[in-house]
Amino acid sequence: MSFSLPTVAELHNEDLRLELQAVLDGKTKPLGSFGDLESLAVQMGLIQQSPRPVLTAPQMVVFVADHGLAARGVSANSRDMTWQMVENVLSGGAASCVLARQHGLALTTVDCGVDHAFLPADQPSRPGLIVKKVSNGANGTADSFSEPAMTLAQCQEAISNGGDVVKGLPGNVLLVGEMGVGNTSAAALLLARLAELDIADCTGAGAGLDNVGLDRKIKVLSQVLQRHSYAAGPMAALTAFGGFEIATMVGAVLQAAHERRVVMVDGFTACAAVMVAQALVPQVLGYCVFAHRSGERGHRLMLEHMGANPLLDLGLRVGEGTGAALAWPLLVSVCQLMAEMARWPSKDAQ
Repeated sequence: MSFSLPTVAELHNEDLRLELQAVLDGKTKPLGSFGDLESLAVQMGLIQQSPRPVLTAPQMVVFVADHGLAARGVSANSRDMTWQMVENVLSGGAASCVLARQHGLALTTVDCGVDHAFLPADQPSRPGLIVKKVSNGANGTADSFSEPAMTLAQCQEAISNGGDVVKGLPGNVLLVGEMGVGNTSAAALLLARLAELDIADCTGAGAGLDNVGLDRKIKVLSQVLQRHSYAAGPMAALTAFGGFEIATMVGAVLQAAHERRVVMVDGFTACAAVMVAQALVPQVLGYCVFAHRSGERGHRLMLEHMGANPLLDLGLRVGEGTGAALAWPLLVSVCQLMAEMARWPSKDAQ
């Protein structure tokens, strides 16, 4: 099977940027008084190539997989928590479900390699679930402590799967979230390698490790980095460290940007996917809105590495796309202000 990455158009359009800024400057407010919302409004307009951006049929997609490295004690939870949380989402009881209902977001969960069968033999589908397990990876990635988390072929398949998921979704907004016991370890490893940072600075408590557990996690991840010292580039690092849900998110983000969708990015692990996607296709960053800065230790460094300015800073560590859902109303408000707020009758009136 041939593999290629989606192309992503540059957002640079100076004429449209000036037009968008003129629209903002002409509103009945002091110049620049919307602060960071003004740059967000310009970004929305550039993505949609319109001075009046409109958001339609927002899709919140939660990508999920298990990690072989979780067996090394890098998480406060056993890997069974992954499939249990998926069932919680599918039954409508998770935080992501509550927020999706509140804000009118379509919620889809993608099984990228969870060690669980969500579809019995007599049940070909379930509402809100897409199964995109990677070949020979139905139970999650391999243990990156002793071998690469995945093969190159599996990595490419997962990226392609992410693109396929997005192709089948309506609307022009993708909100990206994730779940998976052990995935903050994979995200920390990717950050340390691609940003050339100390792993201790990149590693946080994840789902709630105490200080002893955090020290153990850092020690394990240090050994994983040493084992895969050859994995320097984005594809090599993604293959070495995983996980399947991160690779699938890479493909989803790239395809969304290819289709000129707005991409609202959740927390640390979702940002790790964007970091890899940016390393592969730098133009993708222009389509991404970073929902929040989480309480995970390495997230600030990851955002700084990408030059990203998050909308919220609430100390969240939930995952599931919850931060993206909480930030979603800001995008709605920006577009409403652009479309409906009155303008000064003339520049002199300012």
